[in-house]
Amino acid sequence: MIQQHSPPLHLTYCLNIHPGESWAENFAAIQEKVVAVQQRVAPDQWFGLGLRIAQQAAEELTASPVLRAQALEFFSANQLYPFSVNGFPYGRFHAGPVKEHVYAPDWRTPERLHYTLQLADILAEWLPAEVDGSISTVPCSFKPWITSQADVTAMAENLAAAVAYLSALHEDTGHEIHLGLEPEPDCYLETTAETISFFNEVLFTTGATELARLLKCYRSDAEKLIRRHLGVCFDTCHVSMQYEDLMTSLRAYKAEGIRISKVQLSAALAAPSVPESWEALKSFVEPVYLHQVKGRAQSGALFSWFDLPTALDELPKYPDVMDLRVHFHVPLFANLAVPLESTANTLDPDFFHELREGITSHVEIETYTFDVLPEEVHPGDVVKSISREYAWVMGQLH
Repeated sequence: MIQQHSPPLHLTYCLNIHPGESWAENFAAIQEKVVAVQQRVAPDQWFGLGLRIAQQAAEELTASPVLRAQALEFFSANQLYPFSVNGFPYGRFHAGPVKEHVYAPDWRTPERLHYTLQLADILAEWLPAEVDGSISTVPCSFKPWITSQADVTAMAENLAAAVAYLSALHEDTGHEIHLGLEPEPDCYLETTAETISFFNEVLFTTGATELARLLKCYRSDAEKLIRRHLGVCFDTCHVSMQYEDLMTSLRAYKAEGIRISKVQLSAALAAPSVPESWEALKSFVEPVYLHQVKGRAQSGALFSWFDLPTALDELPKYPDVMDLRVHFHVPLFANLAVPLESTANTLDPDFFHELREGITSHVEIETYTFDVLPEEVHPGDVVKSISREYAWVMGQLH
């Protein structure tokens, strides 16, 4: 929903919290869950949608003008407006192991490109006039999968093709849609520095050359188009996982002229590295998602594990690890039992001031782990939980 008009700031929550890979399942969640949240949070107001459209749903919508028209009619009748899509998970995202498969297919592949362009077409048809659209996507790939310069070149060229398409879509429809690479622990783009380096050393060189070839334009114009249509999805959980300061990271992107396509508000688990924490974290071990762990020594050295079970097994061997952060999105309002904490405290007044000042026009609450939260921290009803997160965020924004 519109939090302010100048500069524009739209707030939503990510519908990836609701299970479903087909459009029928997605649409049912909108009709049942989103409308219920809207009635609690913003009755009689236009309510923004942060859609999750899986590859299956994208194929169904692309093939059926009737389904797209029915959805748009429902949106209009219920004062709903889509402005963002989570295009990160391609396939199944609930009810079974996801783990590192969430990064596949990656940006080396035509499948990832094709899927993303489908999302852009769908969003362009539903997007209100004068509102820009965002699509978040994988941070290129899972880091262990990228083993050659050819892999990097393939990612740059596919992203250039995506920009070419988004640029043409802008000319044809008037809708400006931008793609946000979402840095994440243990991915090809993990830290702010790695992401800035990829833009400067790959996208603005190899990518711009490929885009200039595709559009038959100057490379300088190609770089401008990349800056317009390709940026960063800034997930606050992921940034905090790296022990990076949110404001420093945002200002680094701003200084480099890299667009913040969307800010995702989310919080990671945090804890001192002591046996009491290790015991408490055992209840967060679950088989669906990858829960990367970062540890920090008093010297400032960082340690990393691909998943929580491995970290818990190995931590006793690392007595110099001082504290831990776990990639497990917990509700922003959660009050965790000592010694566990969350990184929600990094979302401070300076950060929300930066949002109000226009660092991005899109803000999305993203706590997708509702179905796998341990019983002791589970907030109960999903509609009530999402509504409490809205209340928490809106309290910080105003």
